[in-house]
Amino acid sequence: GKEEKNLGDVLSRVQPEDLIRFGMIPEFVGRLPVLAPLMPLTTEALISILTEPKNALIRQYQHLFNLEGAKLTYTDDALEAVAKKALKRDTGARALRAVMEELMLPLMYVLPDMDNNGAHYVIDAACVETPRPLAELRVKKRESA
Repeated sequence: GKEEKNLGDVLSRVQPEDLIRFGMIPEFVGRLPVLAPLMPLTTEALISILTEPKNALIRQYQHLFNLEGAKLTYTDDALEAVAKKALKRDTGARALRAVMEELMLPLMYVLPDMDNNGAHYVIDAACVETPRPLAELRVKKRESA
């Protein structure tokens, strides 16, 4: 909130002299050529980490489903639920992989045994909160031509 913004403003203006006054020895501070404040990630930032990079986690799982002949979709509220769950762990973006693994591993385990030709699975926020069997996430099966 507002306190975080004020803290961010203060941290962005920290100078080497401030670190020395804080108690760090000048020889150590002299070895830090750049001071860069880090701010906590927001839900929005975590969602963009999940979805935007070329090899984003979401795309990796979609690709794995694609290899089995199935389509995988995440709803926006599912992405938000994953991000919020990761935020609670307070370990930054690393928590995204852990949360996604917990969600996807049981589903990936049974995926090869399913009839996936043209299958479409959708993961929503309810599934992130309370895992469900893969069969319950199927929304449609395309008719074969």
